[in-house]
Amino acid sequence: MINALSMFQETSLLGFVLLIVVAGVIVDLVIGDPRWLPHPVIQIGKLISALEKRCNQGGKRRLKGVMLTAVVITIVFVVTFLVVRFAYQLHFFVGVLVEVYFISTTIAIKGLRTAGLEVYIPLSQGNLKEARTKLSMIVGRDTKDLSESEVVRGTVETIAENTVDGITAPLFWAMIGGAPLAMVYRAINTLDSMVGYKNERYKEFGWASAKTDDIANWLPARLTAFSMITASFFIKGSKIKHGLKITLRDARKHPSPNSGWPEAMVAGLIGVQLGGVNYYHGQKSVRATMGDPLMRLMSNHIKDAILYMHAGWFGFIVMLIMIVLVIEKMS
Repeated sequence: MINALSMFQETSLLGFVLLIVVAGVIVDLVIGDPRWLPHPVIQIGKLISALEKRCNQGGKRRLKGVMLTAVVITIVFVVTFLVVRFAYQLHFFVGVLVEVYFISTTIAIKGLRTAGLEVYIPLSQGNLKEARTKLSMIVGRDTKDLSESEVVRGTVETIAENTVDGITAPLFWAMIGGAPLAMVYRAINTLDSMVGYKNERYKEFGWASAKTDDIANWLPARLTAFSMITASFFIKGSKIKHGLKITLRDARKHPSPNSGWPEAMVAGLIGVQLGGVNYYHGQKSVRATMGDPLMRLMSNHIKDAILYMHAGWFGFIVMLIMIVLVIEKMS
């Protein structure tokens, strides 16, 4: 115990944060998000919901939305900071455990893999109806009439996009500011998912949340595309040159300034086409396509997307380690 404490104390601050971040990844890989363990994001969601009901009415909705975003971010940062600080004051290892726990709740490697496989398994067994039902739990589009290839497309798009939202972006912010900034990122992402819509109710009120989410994901999205293609050198069958070509050509076609980067990269590396026509509550929505249809979308491409999701976050961690080593050597 004393030797372990001494080892931590001799580690530089940057190196220590990296160890905490990696530990958070390991915890998520092992236990994911068990229902018996309290989850901070649920409480963040309740806070946003309560404030939205009180504020999203009357005039000046954009200003009210800005205030909502600022208030939620401030509360989440302050509460996380104080809890982590108090834990470290109790004991160094109590602080480590609490910070690792907070970081682990902001990432969803195990959850994203499980969600993808829950669509893949019934689809590979010919149970299209069950696959549609499972997909409906992780996407907002209508799924009841989707073909097999459309179910695969929706799953691959979700896995690719959430590699950033659910894994690399929180890791990026955790590396900069530990658990407090990781939780702030998760609050921003939750705000966007709850009020960042462009419909009548949220177009003005959710403007600040959506823009803040765009800013928070801008660099992580591009770094994730880079880490994916770098790691793909070690994955047999990867269409590396094609992945780079498609990403540079199609990433900016996505309506989101960030989601197109991981989606275009995955489309290119696999050799499929994503995007196209979706329906939301019966309303047709046309999105630009990304990638070339070198292959017809099939159930096994879901497993390919999961593989590139793992490649993306693993390459991201390796990149962080290399950055830390370079900074340590220069200092």
